[in-house]
Amino acid sequence: MLDRFRGSRPTLEHVSHLAFFVVVASALLQLARLNSPLCWYVATVSGLLALTYAAGLVLWERLGAVGRGAWIPSLLLLWGTLLFLVPDVLTSAYVWCALPLACAAQRVLGRRSAGATLAVITVVLVVALVEASGRFVPDVVLVPVAAVWGTVALYRAQQRDAEVRRRLVEELRDTRDLVARQQRRAGVLDERTRIARDLHDTLAQELAGGLMLLQAAERDWDDRPDVARTRVRAVADGLGTNLTETRRMIGDLTPSAVAETGLEGALRVLCARSQADGTAARVRFRSVGDPQPVLDEHAATTLFRVAQSTLANVREHARAVNVQVTLSRRPDRVDLEVSDDGVGFDPAETFARTAQTPGRGFGLPAARARLREYGGDLDVRGEPGRGTRVRATLSARPRPQPTAVPVPTAAVG
Repeated sequence: MLDRFRGSRPTLEHVSHLAFFVVVASALLQLARLNSPLCWYVATVSGLLALTYAAGLVLWERLGAVGRGAWIPSLLLLWGTLLFLVPDVLTSAYVWCALPLACAAQRVLGRRSAGATLAVITVVLVVALVEASGRFVPDVVLVPVAAVWGTVALYRAQQRDAEVRRRLVEELRDTRDLVARQQRRAGVLDERTRIARDLHDTLAQELAGGLMLLQAAERDWDDRPDVARTRVRAVADGLGTNLTETRRMIGDLTPSAVAETGLEGALRVLCARSQADGTAARVRFRSVGDPQPVLDEHAATTLFRVAQSTLANVREHARAVNVQVTLSRRPDRVDLEVSDDGVGFDPAETFARTAQTPGRGFGLPAARARLREYGGDLDVRGEPGRGTRVRATLSARPRPQPTAVPVPTAAVG
């Protein structure tokens, strides 16, 4: 029990323990001044009372419920013996032991047993004080009784508050665990969605393009074997790149091109590959603006994935001749624009159709959702027969400027 109190804030329980030993020590000092024949008897019983109280505190955990239940009657028996053994002038000194004893009973016993113990303490107090005074003196009798009952009321209120706090802490802990489980579950779902998007923007798109090239090569195999072989080589090269991408995704799902060469370098390589794969006759890349804004790796990856997905859509649906990919850097944002002169489409109709059939794919809606996770957005403009323009925007933070360090000048002697 002492370990439980060590390092904690003082409470009414701490005060009651201290008060008990102060009262006993003060009574023994007064007893020594009296030089009464009962001095040694009273001192012995007082010592037994103090030792019993201290032993209960030290051996609190070892005593168990039964031992602590027997501890309270032992204390009351020794205290009652003292009250009827000491001279009348010392009765008032030992009377105040009733306060810590009543608190101890409230702590150890059940509600009914504690109430009965409080009644016994009250009766013993009244009888001892009346006998010491020779008559019933209200001020002498009622003040200690009121002090005992008031202390018990405060102690019970503190116990109720402590129990309420304990329940609140348990509820808070349970709520925190529940929130943690929900966050882990949400994280798993987000990661699954991200993996699905990565697979769609890389493997699925590349495999679909490779399938189209192989089908075209099969048609041209007899009439234009050189063209067919070129397309087969393009598919082989693409499969090699896809294998590298797959291994990279298995490792950490980070696009190797962006991690190794940066966003601009990765986009240049992507455009060159797209032209070789037959996305369009000409796929051009252009970078404009001062390269000052800083995108973290995840944001740069998002723009790169959007470019991959958009070029894959151009290859599958647009039948474009010219494709322009432009990376624009501004002080507060980075824009990526992909425009083509293909057959075009109605973006509003496409988004509406995708919303009505969720799970149909991870193209433009997924790209928009991805960008919005990083505070960006996707704008799609197009008309049937007049091409398409896709613009992805992400906010950026300025690159920190190096601080100029003053060069100390040498003193001239």
